[in-house]
Amino acid sequence: MSETAPEKPKRSDRKRTGQLSGLQIMFAAILAIGLILGLNFTSLVSAGQPLQQKYNQLKLEIERLELEQANLIQERDYVESDAYVEAWAHDEGKMVRPGERLIVPVGEPQSAQSTPQPEETVLVQTMPPQAESWQLWWSLFFDSSPPQF
Repeated sequence: MSETAPEKPKRSDRKRTGQLSGLQIMFAAILAIGLILGLNFTSLVSAGQPLQQKYNQLKLEIERLELEQANLIQERDYVESDAYVEAWAHDEGKMVRPGERLIVPVGEPQSAQSTPQPEETVLVQTMPPQAESWQLWWSLFFDSSPPQF
């Protein structure tokens, strides 16, 4: 009898023994790392949503404030101009230019037929009536209201 070299186990025999191959271990490691990275990415995205909302709110507020600033700058420039001074002097300052005449309207005169009606005055008591001192002492010593005379 001649001795033969030991036979290599076939691939189908290796799978049946229950041992994991290097390829299976590497695939499991890559899958686990991918799963961990996916969960971390999901948590970062969900944590960033409130920050994104706050960012959008602040961005809108900044735009509103910039518009308000532009309006205020425009108003400041108008107030510093000669046109504003002239308009104020003519309207509120009651000043006139040479050749103009200032007319101040006066209310309509009351007709002689209408006589003003006197207004009725109604007295309203704003303070409660003052209690006499003996009534206050009675209330302090007894739990009942003071007798009425």
